[in-house]
Amino acid sequence: MFGLGDKSVVGLDIGSSSVKVCELKKTRHGMLLTAGGIEPLAPDTVVDGAIMDANNVSEAIERLYQVNRIKNQRVATSVSGHSVICKKISVAPMSEQELAESIQWEAEQHVPFDISDVNLDYQVLKSSNPTAMDILLVAVKKDKIWNHTQAVIQAGKTPAVVDFDAFAVQNAYENSYGPAPSVCVGLLNLGASVLNINVVKNGESLFTRDVSIGGNQYTDAFQKELNLSFEEAEKIKLGKNVSGVDEETRRQLIQSVSEILLLEVRKTFDFFRSSPAGETIQRAYLSGGGARVEGLLNYLQQKLGIPVELLDPFRKIEWDSTRLNGTLLKENAPSMSVVMGLALRSFD
Repeated sequence: MFGLGDKSVVGLDIGSSSVKVCELKKTRHGMLLTAGGIEPLAPDTVVDGAIMDANNVSEAIERLYQVNRIKNQRVATSVSGHSVICKKISVAPMSEQELAESIQWEAEQHVPFDISDVNLDYQVLKSSNPTAMDILLVAVKKDKIWNHTQAVIQAGKTPAVVDFDAFAVQNAYENSYGPAPSVCVGLLNLGASVLNINVVKNGESLFTRDVSIGGNQYTDAFQKELNLSFEEAEKIKLGKNVSGVDEETRRQLIQSVSEILLLEVRKTFDFFRSSPAGETIQRAYLSGGGARVEGLLNYLQQKLGIPVELLDPFRKIEWDSTRLNGTLLKENAPSMSVVMGLALRSFD
């Protein structure tokens, strides 16, 4: 959203548990993935979307660049959480220049922060109503962007684009699936600490919400209830065996956290459905590192009563097998949705 230019960029996703990178090139046959990798971060390096240890993050970025032999220094990165406000608003019809001059005043009516403390961006949406213009308004606290971009700059890279996680996932989804205009879809991106929910239809975001719940809640539950180490809890979360933990205990703990997650998803879907622009969500796609939690996909499908599938951001992407660890990337495909959506910004 912020700072999009006409030059190519490298996708760079700084998450709570890892840093991911992707670089794409356009060919006669479509998109070619020329670089892609994941670098884990130590616990508490990034907390609730805020970078607490910029040195750790910048070093992870540098390692990813070196291992993947990436030359392009311009990156597209993204943010999410409560410091980001995304709203669809309606204004009186006006020219592009008039809108640019009045958008700050319009934003003051909808943004719960001091307008001088945020960066604004907006996009005019398609509308069949001749008496109003629909605008997608995005506001991000300046200190949030500063916190994020400083680690990128410290790594010697140029933050050319700062996007919104939910929009990056939408970009990856639309590139992979080319959705039919009539289908209303819920995109659920479950990161380590934040769940991004984005309801989309016909190439437009109709409603977004960020919820402070993520894969870390599963890990925390296993550590607290079973007195396990972080590494052991992570293994159990992904369905691996750990000595002394029986299957029934694991199932119950996973379900207890999944119920909280389900409640937030249902609450969001119900709120959207009851809004003036609301309608029934027909399908959902699950992405993010939390998508790998054992049994979560089937649980959501059963409880929501709609088809739910893993989002594959590589579905229409070719690989440079001489440079990439294809096994690693395929195993982690759902968690690469944000970074793939960012890499696709080169071709907006």
